[in-house]
Amino acid sequence: MLIKERTDGSASWLSLEGRFDFHSHRDFRTAYEVVLPKAEIREIVLDFRQVDYLDSSALGMLLLLREKAEAVGKKVKLANLSGSVKQVMEIANFGKLFTIQ
Repeated sequence: MLIKERTDGSASWLSLEGRFDFHSHRDFRTAYEVVLPKAEIREIVLDFRQVDYLDSSALGMLLLLREKAEAVGKKVKLANLSGSVKQVMEIANFGKLFTIQ
């Protein structure tokens, strides 16, 4: 999975591309660990526009990010969900845990 980061005001956008699964763990963690300590960042937006697959380990990684972000006063939002990725998020009731835009 490829991850590109861009900052827009107080938000850091992490654009994910490809399969979001167990093999993405290290890249995903590396990407958000760069953003978490930045005081000017208030929210982390994960852009799923180019994600074509995710599995249960990806859901676990999202929950871990949410926990770490909340511990330092940041929010995590999910953006541009579609297709099977959106369906998995709905089945997992992630709309109750994350803001989805």
